[in-house]
Amino acid sequence: MSEIAIIGAGAWGTALAIVAGRKGTHRVRLWAYEAEVCESIRMRRVNEKFLDGQLVPETVHTTNDLPEAVRDAEIVVSAMPSNHCRRLYRALRPHLKPEMLFVSATKGIEEGSFRRMTEVATETLAGDGGFVPRMAALSGPSFAKEVARGDPTAVSAASQYEDLAKVIQQAFSDPRFRVYTNDDVIGVELGGALKNVIAIAAGVCSGLELGHNSVAALITRGLAEMTRLVVACGGRRETMAGLAGLGDLVLTCTGGLSRNRSVGEQLGRGRKLPEIIAGMHGMVAEGVLTTHAAIGLAQRHSVEMPIAEKMYEVLHDGKPPHEAIHELMTRSAKSEGG
Repeated sequence: MSEIAIIGAGAWGTALAIVAGRKGTHRVRLWAYEAEVCESIRMRRVNEKFLDGQLVPETVHTTNDLPEAVRDAEIVVSAMPSNHCRRLYRALRPHLKPEMLFVSATKGIEEGSFRRMTEVATETLAGDGGFVPRMAALSGPSFAKEVARGDPTAVSAASQYEDLAKVIQQAFSDPRFRVYTNDDVIGVELGGALKNVIAIAAGVCSGLELGHNSVAALITRGLAEMTRLVVACGGRRETMAGLAGLGDLVLTCTGGLSRNRSVGEQLGRGRKLPEIIAGMHGMVAEGVLTTHAAIGLAQRHSVEMPIAEKMYEVLHDGKPPHEAIHELMTRSAKSEGG
């Protein structure tokens, strides 16, 4: 049996542990920050805090101890929130080995540095005489609850190392969870991060009761600005037409389980961001964290991202959501290609 460590026992980390654990060919260690999460899974085989109602296989063992989580691991999967990624990799570094394979399943861009999550991990592990990790990024349209209960799901595993992408494909694929390989790490990671920003805007439209026309237009133009930034950063346009681009964007902008869409919807209904975040009980809407970094990355590459810019103003400058949508609709007329 192979050994898989998953760092982060939120909804997504727990869902990945369920996928790996139900195959019966892996031993999975799931690291949780919260002691009550470990206790819940050990005693009742359910993560009551983050993914209630979904049975965690007996092949999944939980721990609060980072060294124990990665001991003898062949594959290390990071599923922590993006704002904790660098800190946790620093803590993990003394306990990791160059022969381990690493998978980033976190969808976000680091605040300040504007690094993708695989870049954060590589920079942290390779610094000061460390080692360059062999890494993949896992992303695509995948609500954790649906993955955990076995609804058919397809995602992408992207790596510059073709053999690594295939190992991840084989480790996680089963009849209910299909993994496609890809070599466009930039496109896959940025697609997974940027779609959360657009999903907040889609939620705003819903909260303002603007109807399906508005959401369809926003998704389409959102994809256009995501694609501009991905290409400017070195990713491929066609990746944005795939699972980690259009697929994830449509799911997150329209699905009722989307936390990012929910944040936008509540903003559209007049609630304030601190109140919304307080009501999420520890759950994370990555789009709130990513919006500022997305704008910074766009400015660095001289890319126009009007939807992301307006969501930043709503989230961080207090702009009324209806004003943001009005300003998007009254921008100077353009060709659809612009």
